[in-house]
This record gives sequence, structure tokens and C-alpha cells, in this order.
Amino acid sequence: MTGWAPRLRRGARLGFDPVRRTPVVLFPEGVLVLNSTAEAVLRSCDGAATVPEIVSVLERRYAGVRAEDVLTVLRGFAARGVIQPEEQA
Repeated sequence: MTGWAPRLRRGARLGFDPVRRTPVVLFPEGVLVLNSTAEAVLRSCDGAATVPEIVSVLERRYAGVRAEDVLTVLRGFAARGVIQPEEQA
């Protein structure tokens, strides 16, 4: 697997939308409404934890976590500009 240690990119932050009563990530290009799993993934993106470490944390919290799925979610967040891309790690 990858040694990428993802982190939120500059200008992005996790928040909570009181109207929708749901976690969100705010970034310069917009807002994404998050489910609890996506929020857990992003909260693990501290720039120190590698993808395998993030997967390990999620496996302790949720059943059926697959490393490939976590990596796909992370790459999707990177493509949206929410976290630093893998090549900039």
C-alpha cells in the first residue's frame, strides 16, 4: 500500500451544519456534506498517519473496512481539492 500521509489542504476544515445536522467539510471551492464514515476518514488525515494507519484506526471503529475503499475515498477527496494529493506528500 502507499506511504502517503494525507492531510487537509490549506483552506479546508471540518465543520458541522446545524441546519442539516450533519458534518461537513468546507473548502475554498465549496462544501461537502459528509456521512459518519467519510468524517472519520477526514479526521484521520493529520499529515502524520499513513493510509495503512488510517485503515487500522477505521477497522477498530467500523466493521468491513477495506483498504482499497479507504484509498478510493482519499483519492476522491484529493481530486475535489479537500486533501493534499498523493504526489505532494
